[in-house]
Amino acid sequence: EPSNKRVKPLSRVTSLANLIPPVKATPLKRFSQTLQRSISFRSESRPDILAPRPWSRNAASSSTKRRDSKLWSETFDVCVNQMLPSKEIKRQEAIFELSQGEEDLIEDLKLAKKAYHDPMLKLSIMTEQELNQIFGTLDSLIPLHEELLSQLRDARKPDGSTEHVGPILVGWLPCLSSYDSYCSNQVAAKALLDHKKQDHRVQDFLQRCLESPFSRKLDLWNFLDIPRSRLVKYPLLLREILRHTPNDNPDQQHLEEAINIIQGIVAEINTKTGESECRYYKERLLYLEEGQKDSLIDNSRVLCCHGELKNNRGVKLHVFLFQEVLVITRAVTHNEQLCYQLYRQPIPVKDLLLEDLQDGEVRLGGSLRGAFSNNERIKNFFRVSFKNGSQSQTHSLQANDTFNKQQWLNCIRQAKETVLCAAGQAGALDSEGPFLNPAPRSQEPQGDTKLEQMDQSDSESDCSMDTSEVSLDCERMEQTDSSGGNSRHIESNV
Repeated sequence: EPSNKRVKPLSRVTSLANLIPPVKATPLKRFSQTLQRSISFRSESRPDILAPRPWSRNAASSSTKRRDSKLWSETFDVCVNQMLPSKEIKRQEAIFELSQGEEDLIEDLKLAKKAYHDPMLKLSIMTEQELNQIFGTLDSLIPLHEELLSQLRDARKPDGSTEHVGPILVGWLPCLSSYDSYCSNQVAAKALLDHKKQDHRVQDFLQRCLESPFSRKLDLWNFLDIPRSRLVKYPLLLREILRHTPNDNPDQQHLEEAINIIQGIVAEINTKTGESECRYYKERLLYLEEGQKDSLIDNSRVLCCHGELKNNRGVKLHVFLFQEVLVITRAVTHNEQLCYQLYRQPIPVKDLLLEDLQDGEVRLGGSLRGAFSNNERIKNFFRVSFKNGSQSQTHSLQANDTFNKQQWLNCIRQAKETVLCAAGQAGALDSEGPFLNPAPRSQEPQGDTKLEQMDQSDSESDCSMDTSEVSLDCERMEQTDSSGGNSRHIESNV
């Protein structure tokens, strides 16, 4: 351009590249080659307390170490030295996953004792009696799993392969009966731990541990619950080994026997744990008057489900569904313990009427409040009512979300059906209008999930229902589609 031509100067613009914040490149997670890696409580997303791999040393250091998920074929480089059939490789992967899981479990149990139990005892953060209640028989589980790990390693050949594991498992699995006392103690242990967290010294110690690299962002209860999670995965791990075991392999018969053994042990422990939980909560019920006591509560051995719900006035209630009775309570503190004070008379399940309410159908307490309430506050309601002579109750209860509402509906329907069938009144189900109100049908997993009943993690969030307490039999129950009568009960101001 000629020098005498006027050119409009351009303002200086920062490069777009400088305006975009740096993006951390997240490596792709390697998908599992075998089923057992996905069902193990060790997942690739869990951190590791082992030393970082050589190629990651130059990367930015993280405050949380991660535990690597290992494969048998990568550990022993068997694919380079010899050609094995695909099915045999999968079988060796499943056996190695069983062994690796034992090693990780032992490591976590020792960590729980060394990093939590011993320091809290030494610093007098908790008394020895309180720590014994919270940790239970944790110490006795460590040598138990060390024995299995030792036998699995001894059975491993120099090339890394293992020929037979069935006889080892058949001889070792009966030792898992000792889990009975540990699992039965967990309800009381969790309640005591939650109560002690109100102590600022305890809370400060646990928070410091949680922020430390060794914890892998897991709190104390996660470590205490790992043995129970491991227990219910044994049937799945053994089935995976059996699935890749040839029919002519002598190990097949032993594996089938081992699966039967562990299934029986898990079922027995599950039953005793349920009875222990039911007994624990029955002991913490507070009665305002003698007339509230009910023999149906005293005779209950199973707690179908329980959790926090709200009524239409926003009052938080803790509801217990026992075998034959529904108990509505308020959580209170009594003698420095969390207890549950009965809110109204217990409702017999056989006389209970259940109604699934559509979103927006319930009016919140007070016309002014209801007029200005948003739609989110009038969702996930259902109604339970009871009438016997001069006695009548009606409660509109709100679950935390749609899933929890459906769980409550399933559990109550299943409990009512069981009671009526046991009394020879199955035909009465067809005449219960509100009981048969249609609810959204949910597809629940079938098959072997009953053995996984105890494998629900305890959530720290304020859920409306403790799904870890829900029997999966309720989840498998089909929803009734026939519509009943339109009888409604006028809701009283409770």
